[in-house]
Amino acid sequence: MKILVAVKPVVDPNVKIRVKPDGAGVETAGLKLSMNPFDEIAVEEAVRLKEKGSAGEIVAVSIGAAACLESLRFALAIGADRAIHVKCDEEAQPLAVAKILARIVADEAPGLVLLGKQAIDDDCNQTGQMLAGLLDWPQGTFASKIEPTAEGIEVTREIDGGLETLALTLPAVVTADLRLNTPRYASLPNIMKAKKKPLATTTPAELGVDMAPRLVTLKVEEPARREAGVIVANVAALIEKLRNEAKVL
Repeated sequence: MKILVAVKPVVDPNVKIRVKPDGAGVETAGLKLSMNPFDEIAVEEAVRLKEKGSAGEIVAVSIGAAACLESLRFALAIGADRAIHVKCDEEAQPLAVAKILARIVADEAPGLVLLGKQAIDDDCNQTGQMLAGLLDWPQGTFASKIEPTAEGIEVTREIDGGLETLALTLPAVVTADLRLNTPRYASLPNIMKAKKKPLATTTPAELGVDMAPRLVTLKVEEPARREAGVIVANVAALIEKLRNEAKVL
């Protein structure tokens, strides 16, 4: 079975971000980028499935500018066999990404598509579901466990009431949640080997996909600053503030 894994570069989670002065978005110029954490989990799961003998080849895909190359090289260093970079300078919104992935799926014919449940920069949580809809494939979202079976795979997902297990026939689309696994570190020898692995390049135009945005960001604001706490003299004063100021009683 071939596994296709989609990855996206985002601002490193450890970097403090700032909103642009005009409120048009978040300032990313000069900031460190790294692979979206949920996508890193998806790559790790693909490698684990291959190590179990359930997969034969792992293909990593990323859509965007040159920053995607670092994420693709990292995926190759973790264990992906080859990569595809879809070069585009414009914003890649969820529907356009899903359409591009659908075209790549048609060419590559994977048995499983893995991707993070969402990207931490926009938190859209839409691409996996849209891709499954375009392909008319079964989908398992927010996966916390994936087990191969004779008929396909079983996906365990966390829901409000506990855990839900889905039986999916292949091919299928699965989105990775935080507790699916703990990604491994890329060793220096594997990083060096990744430079020799195949990395193909294409564009949305070559794939016949229109990148015109369907969503418009009206305004981005920083969250309101938290007010400093106060020390109250006694329980009566605490109750009075909870009742009259916080209005939670």
